Amino acid sequence: MAKHAILSASGAYKWMNCPPSARLEEKFENKSSEYAAEGTLAHELGELSLKLQLGEITKRKFNSEFAKKIESNELFTNDMPDYVDMYVETCMEKVSEAKAKTPDALFKIEQKLDFSEWVPEGFGTGDFVIIADGTMEICDLKYGKGVPVSAKGNKQMRLYALGAIAEFSFLYDIEKVKMTIIQPRLDSISTDEITTADLLKWAEEDLKPIAKQAFDGEGEYLAGEHCGFCRAKSVCKARADKNLELAKYEFRTTDTLSENDIADILGKVDELVKWATDVKEYALDQALEGTVFPGWKVVEGRANRKYTDADKVAEVLLNNNYLKEQIYKPQELQGLTNMEKVVGKKKLAELVGKLIVKPQGKPTLAPESDKREVFNSAKGDFEEVS
Repeated sequence: MAKHAILSASGAYKWMNCPPSARLEEKFENKSSEYAAEGTLAHELGELSLKLQLGEITKRKFNSEFAKKIESNELFTNDMPDYVDMYVETCMEKVSEAKAKTPDALFKIEQKLDFSEWVPEGFGTGDFVIIADGTMEICDLKYGKGVPVSAKGNKQMRLYALGAIAEFSFLYDIEKVKMTIIQPRLDSISTDEITTADLLKWAEEDLKPIAKQAFDGEGEYLAGEHCGFCRAKSVCKARADKNLELAKYEFRTTDTLSENDIADILGKVDELVKWATDVKEYALDQALEGTVFPGWKVVEGRANRKYTDADKVAEVLLNNNYLKEQIYKPQELQGLTNMEKVVGKKKLAELVGKLIVKPQGKPTLAPESDKREVFNSAKGDFEEVS
């Protein structure tokens, strides 16, 4: 098997919306990021912790592996175990529920799943799979803290479920599938449920034809939110066409923009900015590698001055009768996010939780479809005086 599936479960949102993008992406390097590496480390800790909870390894083995593979990693922070615990605790609650229903329920950690019956060469890894008579559940840890990911109709989770059905349906009578996404750093747990019959119907009627198109590099390019996950997003013509079309605006004949004008622009500006930024960053990367863009050149950007040896600078100034309070900044506490990484989320809450408050957020514009309540400035005023 290839190391990476052309039609991966994690990329299903993208290639199911824009089938030919799967083959187009092959022309571009799949660059990993520090965020991805951090997520991989969190998954390794989750796997290790679940094995301990399920009795698959001893506490001694856990401690040894934790010290050797997890804690020693440069991306490890003291709050990571607290966040991963939320995932592990959620999974173990579901283990208890499954055992109560089916004593010999099956639990699989980091299970390889093959869904190639519906998706050519399709395979992936399910973080935690629970199989019991009547019900199967897939649990997925997402360690990122960008935006909440819903399990409702989630294509990645459905592909995992199909792979699990293909693997285990001969052992258990699976009538219903549950899919749960746990995002501990956003305090978000989302679950979707579907009958096996409906899932298989979706797989045959919707998934299979699109997957064949995507694998063959056929179908129509379609720009949308999924473009943000595509390696070809900076040079895709379909995305460029859509954004350039968005940029065309038929203004009214008045000298100033109306409320309707501004409302229309607000609905377009974020995607336009993302696209323009992607193109600009791509162009710089390519230019640094030797590509010439007519009319443009690479120049040195602005840089701030810095000390070559801060300790030596301080020593010289102090020896020349300048006071410490003159040359040093006042001591300042780390911000809460960094402090949690240093102390640990649970430990920090235990020690100084009563001294931490969350003030009202600053007002920001959002579409009416946004689930947040309308901003109430009086709330902030009340909290300040109470």
